[in-house]
Amino acid sequence: MHVMAGVMIDVEGRVLLAQRPAGKHLAGMWEFPGGKLEPGEEPLAALARELHEELGVTLQRAEPLIRVPCHYVDRELLLDTWRVDQWEGTPQSREGQALQWLSPDQVDPAILTLADRAILQAIRLPARYPITPSDIFPDQRGSLFGRIGRAIERGESMLQLRLPLWPRELVHELAMALLPLARRHGTQLLLNGDIDGARALGIGVQLKSNQLSVLSDRPLSLQQVVGASCHDAMQLKQASHIGADFATLSPVAATPGHPQTPPLGWPRFQLLVEAAALPVYALGGTAPLQITLARQHGGQGVAGIREFWQ
Repeated sequence: MHVMAGVMIDVEGRVLLAQRPAGKHLAGMWEFPGGKLEPGEEPLAALARELHEELGVTLQRAEPLIRVPCHYVDRELLLDTWRVDQWEGTPQSREGQALQWLSPDQVDPAILTLADRAILQAIRLPARYPITPSDIFPDQRGSLFGRIGRAIERGESMLQLRLPLWPRELVHELAMALLPLARRHGTQLLLNGDIDGARALGIGVQLKSNQLSVLSDRPLSLQQVVGASCHDAMQLKQASHIGADFATLSPVAATPGHPQTPPLGWPRFQLLVEAAALPVYALGGTAPLQITLARQHGGQGVAGIREFWQ
């Protein structure tokens, strides 16, 4: 079943949520408004029809956001989601459903259907995801602290601390030192592979691909970001299964650090992303200037190392 959903964003940056009424599948849960694509109907026309039928508004402008495949016991569906930032009329409940406007950061993921949680993350997550260079030594802590601090101040809203040459305790100290600035600017910090450290510090974690196979559930609370490092379709499926908020998929292009690893290429990246049930960043040989390219191929944006710190 092909289902259209619209993320309506008002001038204050709030999104509109609708509650599924009694008697329907997943009754009582909240979702982004929309409905089923009819045979022979164009997706955008279907979205416009559904928003008019449910809310009494006329769609004026929308762009693709994310496509989420969903597998329930009794049905399978594709949630084709568009960002809607221009419409005519005031949204009103025309089918008896409760409505509420909330800032994306105020939405508790627990009230949403599983598919709509992926949509929420696609709204919340940035287009850029910088990762610290792996060849930095502990005695460069001061300069690294300054570089990360400047990145936070210029607007980076999610950063991964990946420092394989550092003792874990020093990585924790760096994260703790950065936390006041990060929280002041609304920046998410993620540790690389360190679930216990992330839990203790109240920050996020980027799971390594070999951690995915041994996890059966989300390792942190819904209030702490969980990313997953993936290289193929099975890992993307497992990342979704454990409730990760997003994945990185690599390598999209050839990289000096892994010259023997065949790159996916953008067409293969797109095929894998279309089957994934969570936002996916392109990683490996990528640069900030490729954000539009990544989004054209279904990605959330781009993640990277050196190009993101210049």
